[in-house]
Amino acid sequence: MGIKTLSNYFIQITKNFNYLLIIQIIPLLIISSMLIKEMDPDLYKKQMTYYFISFIVFIVAAYIPWKYILWLFAPFMYIMNILLLIAVEVAGKTIGGAKRWLVLPGGFTIQPSEFMKLSILLFLAFLISKYPPDKDKGYGFLQFSLYSLIILLPSYLILREPDLGTTLLLVIASFGVLYLVGINWKIVAIIVTALAVVAPLGYKYALKPYQKKRIENFLGEPSYQVQQALIAIGSGGIEGKPKEEATQTQLKFLPVATTDFIFAYLGERYGFKGMVIVVGLYILLIIHLLIISKIYSDDYHIVVIATGLAFLFFVYMGVNIYMVIGLAPVVGAPLPMFSHGGTSFIIFAFLLGILENLISFKGYKHYNSDTKLEMIEKEH
Repeated sequence: MGIKTLSNYFIQITKNFNYLLIIQIIPLLIISSMLIKEMDPDLYKKQMTYYFISFIVFIVAAYIPWKYILWLFAPFMYIMNILLLIAVEVAGKTIGGAKRWLVLPGGFTIQPSEFMKLSILLFLAFLISKYPPDKDKGYGFLQFSLYSLIILLPSYLILREPDLGTTLLLVIASFGVLYLVGINWKIVAIIVTALAVVAPLGYKYALKPYQKKRIENFLGEPSYQVQQALIAIGSGGIEGKPKEEATQTQLKFLPVATTDFIFAYLGERYGFKGMVIVVGLYILLIIHLLIISKIYSDDYHIVVIATGLAFLFFVYMGVNIYMVIGLAPVVGAPLPMFSHGGTSFIIFAFLLGILENLISFKGYKHYNSDTKLEMIEKEH
């Protein structure tokens, strides 16, 4: 492959990026970094490192020709992630009563459940593109059962860690993608009925005591974290207050303020207006992703990745905010691309890079065996 061919490849990919999608992410990163810097300058430095790594991951993902390697990469990554989840159960590190991490050489830890979001979406994108649903009836029972197995197997392994929050978020987002792609209405009716019957039994026999306690706290008196979060948000009022007067956070009354409860500090510092702006940014981003899936409805690779990202942003944002204001049980659900943390940023950056690559490819004919990576613009 010559230098000219390679440079043309990078130029054409870059030219066809959806830059609005990138622009929509930037304000979230700026506001998040400002808040984290105020709370903990050392964490801010780590956050900048995460931003840099995520940027590199995004660039790498955006220039890989996914349409021509997904058939190999998606199944391989899914199987490897299943094996990592099994390894967690066998030899994982326990922190706070949960066994969710693997220790790597050098003392680094990874949480395979986080990477499962990426694995499932890529595997579904590959399979749905290869075996698309009926345009009128959607997927029947056999195909739906296969996709359900792909989603529920890793979900079960994550639930055993135990990590109910990640399990529910993963299941909701994955089945949400299937629903938007197309499922026979009879299957949807059966699922809704089954959930109505099984939910009370699941609460009684499947949930662990601490999980039941969280639900009881939600239905009854709010937990300490939620109480402090509500105080922080209430004290912020409409306009918010200066950093020096944000006592809930600065005096450490608000727990995990840089991660799961960062939305509460946003309310304390920038008030109701600041919270509305951030929620509005998420809503616009989600709508844009759904519009992308509609525009490229003939390409199931794009449809699955775009709707998958939309569901992940929507579910994580909704659960996190509802949790902070006491309308949902407390679970480990960070605010996407906003809460402090590395793995979540990297996963979302990788998925956004893949989506940008797939969108860029739509304007060009498929590569043929002679041209390799040379991009040939469609004839009009």
